[in-house]
Amino acid sequence: MAKGTIVKVSGPLVVASGMRDANMFDVVRVSKQRLIGEVIEMHGDRASIQVYEETAGLGTGEPVESTGVPLSVELGPGLISTIYDGIQRPLAKIMEISGNRLNRGIEVAALDHSKKWHFVPTVQSGAKVAEGDVIGTVRETEVVLHKIMVPVGMSGTISDIAEGDFTVIETVAVLSTDDGIKRDLNLMQRWPVRKGRPYAKKLSPSMPLITGQRVIDSLFPIAKGGVAAIPGPFGSGKTVTQHQLAKWADADIVVYIGCGERGNEMTDVLNEFPELIDPHTGQSLMERTVLIANTSDMPVAAREASIYTGITIAEYFRDMGYSVALMADSTSRWAEALREMSGRLEEMPGEEGYPAYLGSRLAQFYERAGRVISLGSDGREGALSAIGAVSPPGGDISEPVSQATLRIVKVFWGLDASLAYKRHFPAINWLTSYSLYTDSLAGWYEKNVAPDWMTLRGQIMRLLQDEAALEEIVRLVGMDALSAPDRLKMEAARSVREDFLHQLAFHEVDTYTSLHKQYRMMQLVLKYFDKSNQALESGADIEKLAGLPVRERIGRFKYVSEDAIDEEYERVLSQMDEELRQSLVKEE
Repeated sequence: MAKGTIVKVSGPLVVASGMRDANMFDVVRVSKQRLIGEVIEMHGDRASIQVYEETAGLGTGEPVESTGVPLSVELGPGLISTIYDGIQRPLAKIMEISGNRLNRGIEVAALDHSKKWHFVPTVQSGAKVAEGDVIGTVRETEVVLHKIMVPVGMSGTISDIAEGDFTVIETVAVLSTDDGIKRDLNLMQRWPVRKGRPYAKKLSPSMPLITGQRVIDSLFPIAKGGVAAIPGPFGSGKTVTQHQLAKWADADIVVYIGCGERGNEMTDVLNEFPELIDPHTGQSLMERTVLIANTSDMPVAAREASIYTGITIAEYFRDMGYSVALMADSTSRWAEALREMSGRLEEMPGEEGYPAYLGSRLAQFYERAGRVISLGSDGREGALSAIGAVSPPGGDISEPVSQATLRIVKVFWGLDASLAYKRHFPAINWLTSYSLYTDSLAGWYEKNVAPDWMTLRGQIMRLLQDEAALEEIVRLVGMDALSAPDRLKMEAARSVREDFLHQLAFHEVDTYTSLHKQYRMMQLVLKYFDKSNQALESGADIEKLAGLPVRERIGRFKYVSEDAIDEEYERVLSQMDEELRQSLVKEE
């Protein structure tokens, strides 16, 4: 192992000489305090090291020692419901050792090496196995069955395996490889964070990640295994939107990375998630969640690592055949960490001081998402969906991080400060947002929800676009200058905005809407528009059509419980027909 001495300290960057035998991305221990760092650049025998802990007080001449292994995470039972920092140190364990202050140089195992887990084999002695095959299971939480897989690069015959209680480092099975070497298998694997975990085959995105958020599912859907970005200015609801997605998305496992965001936002997550009841399982949401907390007041370099730590853990659960949703809040803070390290390395800056390789680093992160067939003979299908929040300064998405992200992701949920100020949440702007998955998901919606789903979606989008064009005229000359059909169009678009797109995250019914209910809501708004148009052609008065009492009932349809949807739908339709008929009678 390479040993050297410090020759320069510049914030989180430490330069050490005598490190010729070290490799790129090796983990090193810096100074007598044994701070954790990672080699990020080599020049001759000089290694540039980004240190994941506070470097105040370090001086030249102090020792640096390479561990000879890259920055890796421990993967095994015990990940779920744990809160880690950016380099997978469990914060609860650190608190037990050092109290409420994060002392430097603390060495803590990522998984509890003393806790016993009950292992149930799924193969017998003599079974031939290959990399990725499941050899047994551990009940990690009431919700998550942890599958123990043959590590990547190993195959052979199981010569010994037994059911029982084991720690993550004890041998649960013995594998005889094809060349006669015996390998001990335990419940834990290690994997370098900067290297994507392999899979057998990548599948095309053909099914949606259902979120229960109407503006997302109906207008701008994300596929399972897809990638999405939520850019928006401060206060526009990025964090609440990600909380909603974490709670309601149709995913088995949630990995939430608080990457450089405010400490109080992460505190909200830590306080809220354990108390939230998971609607899919009836258990605490933490029973299927991994949290990585690396807030803005924690070391900058660890912020850069936290993204990779989170996505490696997510890939591990994807390999078990689970659908995983990864939330990164926010990639802008991660990019700022890249910019700071790049500046200290004295690299040539790109646009706005960000390094020239910003785009390629973002792409390396997002391309690790996807829907895949995992390694192993059983052909398990898993999905990893990545949703990254972007916090552009002043909400200006022309800045480099937003633009680099938009070149990579296929879904753009653009949050709008003006909508947030009007208390319209989620404040996703329907005129600037888009989803490139819409066409590939159309077949799924038509088969599983309704044959005319895409037709209704198209009509809703046209109404909103027509409203935007008509608003210019209204601003100039007022609503009275519009023709009756255009006024009706404005009224229908208002119904779409206020009754369909506006959704209360804190209302017990409105917080989640099933696809069937979303379909019925779209039908009601569009039937009001179509039937009112017919009434208008038959001589009805636009003022009376705009003030029909049934519109209030359409607006309150969002608060109808799931088991009463179809009955209420029929009642609203009959009331609509009756009121429209009366409006015509009175006209005559």
